[in-house]
Amino acid sequence: MSGGAAEISVRSLRRRWKPHKERLSQQGEEKQNTAIRFHRACSWLGQVEANEHAESDDLSLISLWIAFNSLYGRWDPKRREPRPDRDCWRKFVDAILELDATGYMSSMLIDNKRLVLSLLDDEFLSGFFWQEPSQRRAGQARKAKRRAQAWYVEQRWVKILDEVLERVYLMRCQLVHGAATYRGKLNRTSLRRCILLMKKLVPAFLEVWIDHGADHDWGPMCYPPIGK
Repeated sequence: MSGGAAEISVRSLRRRWKPHKERLSQQGEEKQNTAIRFHRACSWLGQVEANEHAESDDLSLISLWIAFNSLYGRWDPKRREPRPDRDCWRKFVDAILELDATGYMSSMLIDNKRLVLSLLDDEFLSGFFWQEPSQRRAGQARKAKRRAQAWYVEQRWVKILDEVLERVYLMRCQLVHGAATYRGKLNRTSLRRCILLMKKLVPAFLEVWIDHGADHDWGPMCYPPIGK
């Protein structure tokens, strides 16, 4: 199991996915959408891998989130627009953990426990702190780290993933919505923690996708490719 210590290359993921890709290409549109999601995710993950030494941490996190979004995003046919991010990624995480007979996700979280706890101990990644920034709020925000110790003992992987993804999403939103300076000095530590986690998390999701999720229904895909 490759869960946590070594990073998994995009090339390796694509090679393992190839038999599924070829099989799904012979089936209906729904199955092809599964392959397209995987392809989109790897395209963005590959950019992060290729630009690892380019000192563009801001762009790396955005690319990592886009890779994740490629997997969890769902189209709402009634409203004719993408469904809200949080609803989609929570459904996605639930499905991944249910499918994960190999234990990729739990291994990744255990191997990277110190990193997970550092994210939960970072008040600058807490929406609760930013509602009313103060020392009191900072202390309260950091209580999540202590609660997470119990979550690990109880193997509450859904709860742990939900908490850390909320924190990464806050950083993602700061960048995407112009609430941070490009390569600004103030958020580097928080940003790098988010990047380190997502560089472990997205490949782990893809491993589950390869080994157990090729035939799962991941829901309507947003903006399928349409030829002119």
